[in-house]
Amino acid sequence: MSADRRPSYRQQQAAATRDRIAEAARRLFAELGYGATSMAAIAAEAGVADRTVYSAFGSKREILSMICEQWLERAGVRDRAAQVLAEPDPKRRLQGAASWLRALYEAGFDVVLIFEAATDDSPETRELLRSKLAGRNQVMDAMIASLGDALTMPLARAQAVYRALAAAGVYREFVQESGWSPQQFEDWVAEILQRQLLDRTSSAH
Repeated sequence: MSADRRPSYRQQQAAATRDRIAEAARRLFAELGYGATSMAAIAAEAGVADRTVYSAFGSKREILSMICEQWLERAGVRDRAAQVLAEPDPKRRLQGAASWLRALYEAGFDVVLIFEAATDDSPETRELLRSKLAGRNQVMDAMIASLGDALTMPLARAQAVYRALAAAGVYREFVQESGWSPQQFEDWVAEILQRQLLDRTSSAH
């Protein structure tokens, strides 16, 4: 990047402030709930003035959106999805789909729970959550659709199987409640997907 296009010190400071506010909001949303957390509480947690939070974001919904984007970036879901889709072997592609799901939850299962708790908020917030969930489902559906003729059941049903395994309650039950490691969860998801979705002659050994 050339010197004239490099972010100015003021821009770097503004970005750092936004990050600090988002991190503070993420902690409070997880601890208190999205609806119960005020902008004033977020400002206090971040150590900034109330007006700074409003100037940086405008609303809690915008903070929630940034938290989601940071989570997805941290999980590397876009690059991981591309790697899964590039895998030629169906069995390994499903292992990759299970790994993608594990990475998503491992990078921020607290964000998933924040989203669940925020579904009772305003219509605008519900629309934001629907759009984020739709984006996730599109990626997941594309992974299953890429298997084509290797599938042993209709495409829509196979996609539903994967989405069911991706339900937040499943990860919570096994990893958080029953003490499974994320790797055990990944292997379990992969085994079910491979057993249920693949034609026995489609995968390499």
